[in-house]
Amino acid sequence: MKAFYEAVSRRNPNREHIALTVAEGPGAGEKALVENGELVWTSAPGGYLGTAYPDLAVFDKAGILVRDGRRIYREALGGEKRLVICGGGHVSMQVVALGKLVGLSVTVLEDRESFAESAWRKGADEVICAPFEEGLARVPGDKDTFFVIVTRDHRWDRECLRAIEGKPCAYVGMMGSRRRVAMVKQRLLEEGVAADFLDRVHTPIGLSIGAETPGEIAVSILAEIIQVKNEDRRSFGFQRDMLKAILSGEALPCVMATIIGREGSGPRNVGTKMLITADRCIGTIGGGAEEWEITLAARDMLGKSTAGPVILHQDLMASSEDEEAMVCGGRLEVMLERVSG
Repeated sequence: MKAFYEAVSRRNPNREHIALTVAEGPGAGEKALVENGELVWTSAPGGYLGTAYPDLAVFDKAGILVRDGRRIYREALGGEKRLVICGGGHVSMQVVALGKLVGLSVTVLEDRESFAESAWRKGADEVICAPFEEGLARVPGDKDTFFVIVTRDHRWDRECLRAIEGKPCAYVGMMGSRRRVAMVKQRLLEEGVAADFLDRVHTPIGLSIGAETPGEIAVSILAEIIQVKNEDRRSFGFQRDMLKAILSGEALPCVMATIIGREGSGPRNVGTKMLITADRCIGTIGGGAEEWEITLAARDMLGKSTAGPVILHQDLMASSEDEEAMVCGGRLEVMLERVSG
């Protein structure tokens, strides 16, 4: 159902979005998208979700809700997580590398050309070589944006914080000694920057792990960002590569695999997705033999043009004879949905 992904790609990142799917029961496969409590798209005008959505969209965590003989998967959609790094020095380069390693989209702002080039070489997705205030004017921010301020001078720290104030974001962190941080905040208060904004800035930046080297400091910063990110009830949503592959048509037909239930421990959370085509996969739901079985089931769906979702139940308790299976323990419920043009 390519039209659903088109609707998802058009959503405003600063609004609340709930995706609803009838996973089992009458009307299985019906989908809807709710924005700030209003129905903005449905696969079946006049169908069940179009009339029931006000009630279905208010329960507060991803997973299955049973209503009217139907099992309905509900998911609060997040967007792609974007890391915006102000500064291009030694710590910044390590933050770029680790940010990419954990799957973030990374933007670096740096006003020196040679340092900006280093950010490109380190793997940043975007580099804006401009004065910080000008560069930040090109970054709108949203609830999935994480700002990291690691400039070379407290003057630029102040400039960055002034520019970030008022932008929607998930996180703002600033590197510096306690004395430097106190000086920056006091100066900004005198300039009229809101105290409640400054109180939300993570300073000193990163988790307290005794970090000393640029690499260790970067680990502490990413650890804090991961902690903040994972406190959000929204799922990651759909990776940019997944949406691109579907919307361009290059991956069609394909199958979207989504974890819709989990008991006990497991490698990934409810809402985690993997896109499966005849010859490749985008994303992962945890790896191991179980993921391979899901991949095979998805490709079997492609061969049979299976209509409607298929629900698979995966037991992650590996036996001693099955050493390659997931060994996290627990059970997963995975929904497979065929996507065509």
